Amino acid sequence: MTELQESRAILTKEDLVNHFKSYGLMEGQSIFVHTSLSKLGFVVGGAETLIRSLLEIVGEEGTLMMPSQTWKNLDPSTGVHWKEPVEWWPIIREHWPAFDKDITPAIGMGVVAEMFRKWPGAKRSDHPARSIAAVGKHAAYITNTHDLSNIFGDGSPLDKLYQLNGYVLLIGVGHDKNTSLHLAETRADFPGKQMVNESSAIMADGTRKWVTYNTQAMDDSDFVSLGEEYEKERNLRVHRIGNTDVRFLEQKPLVDWATAWMERHRV
Repeated sequence: MTELQESRAILTKEDLVNHFKSYGLMEGQSIFVHTSLSKLGFVVGGAETLIRSLLEIVGEEGTLMMPSQTWKNLDPSTGVHWKEPVEWWPIIREHWPAFDKDITPAIGMGVVAEMFRKWPGAKRSDHPARSIAAVGKHAAYITNTHDLSNIFGDGSPLDKLYQLNGYVLLIGVGHDKNTSLHLAETRADFPGKQMVNESSAIMADGTRKWVTYNTQAMDDSDFVSLGEEYEKERNLRVHRIGNTDVRFLEQKPLVDWATAWMERHRV
């Protein structure tokens, strides 16, 4: 019996730096990173190595952002506690821990994003369900205000990246994970746009409170088709590192194009 041939790529920090630089990453850029580490293959040093490679490239004048969302800190009726019985919902509402940006772990964002939010010098916005973490020159500016209701719109961390002429880096994930497209949703005018009430546990004046806030309903169901059409129209190259695809693109042109696309296609 023969051993199975190893199909994973093995990547060092030097490999990652060389690949990323060849795809356009450079010093001074502000980049929103979404990643699935396992898709790359075997990265020697794991999440730490990937983060170090990106920080080395952007340098002291650059900034990295990653999602650090805690979406289970939402009302159970929204489906975030789908495994738990309805009878438990009142208990969850009363006792779910209040968001603490220094302690509350990111949920479902991957091991890289979870390590990143705790990186030395990292800043984290204070939205109880949709926080963003950042490291670098503009980290404080990006994260210092994150309105409860205005999660992804003007003045949000996403909009601040837009004002900085930032970039989006998708490593092993597609446009369905491209949070910047939610900024386009807030700007686009389409018939089905609606507002919803969401609730989360927060600390206010030293006391845990369950607060309800009105915000725009988000819909990422068309993000993949939107992204594919954008890449085709702009002739954007999909790169390859290890075992996975990597996309690196400017955020502002994407958001502007996606806003117009949604106005044409959404009902």
